[in-house]
Amino acid sequence: MNAPTCFSLSWTEDHVAHLALNRPDTLNTMHPTFWRELDALLRGIHDEGRARALVISSTGKHFSAGMALETFGGAITMDDQSPEGRAAVFDLLTDMQATFTRLETLRVPVIFAIQGGCVGGAVDLVTAGCLRYASADAFFCIQEINIGMVADVGTLQRLPKLIPLGVVKELAYTGRRLGAQRALAVGLVNEVFDSHAATVDAALKCAREIAAKPPVAIWGTKQAVNYARDHSVDDSLRQMGWLQGAIWSNAHVREAIAAAQDRRPGRFTPLAPLQSFMDAGQG
Repeated sequence: MNAPTCFSLSWTEDHVAHLALNRPDTLNTMHPTFWRELDALLRGIHDEGRARALVISSTGKHFSAGMALETFGGAITMDDQSPEGRAAVFDLLTDMQATFTRLETLRVPVIFAIQGGCVGGAVDLVTAGCLRYASADAFFCIQEINIGMVADVGTLQRLPKLIPLGVVKELAYTGRRLGAQRALAVGLVNEVFDSHAATVDAALKCAREIAAKPPVAIWGTKQAVNYARDHSVDDSLRQMGWLQGAIWSNAHVREAIAAAQDRRPGRFTPLAPLQSFMDAGQG
């Protein structure tokens, strides 16, 4: 893809990808270009196999003010006067939901560093990640109810898996702001830091710790945790047996133990690059 205009992507020598929202002049709102670029960037990170963890941060005073109004214009008009128009609304939302779901299905953990306002669609975004760190000035707001609509890109489906249902309903029905300290108390964020810089540093530090583990073991752990969230204990234990049988590696266990004993970084095989059937048929 061409150089993104809504994001910057950088890499550390520890195999950590760092994706930053970089349109502070627009409060990092989510307009059509944002969606296209994010989908392409996540697809590339997923397929390449180079990353062992992904940190997503932002720039400016606020993490993101959420959806830009033009997202609902352009190619598809939000037509509520015909069944065809209402079907188009469904298709538009399905595409947007799929982009954020890429964060859940990404082959590596996703860590968010959040400052200032995390509003509307931004809550949909961060709830699809694995970990969330916040600066003291951060706040979360299900803004959609304040503009007469229902949050529809993942907040109402994922937030109840992260915090108590009563808190979800309070935020979703009132549009109130959830400050950083209360977000920490209810479990939405893992830790709160004094500044945005300290928040990003903490997210990158955690990502580097993750990146030091065998990538396929981290992949398997993410698969197991996400599956267990949505299934019974019995089903999840059965899935765990299949999963462990598929990825078990004596060599990885020996190397992890040896690296710990020798006080050195472990040497592990990266995830394999992926190639779609369509790409494979070219040339």
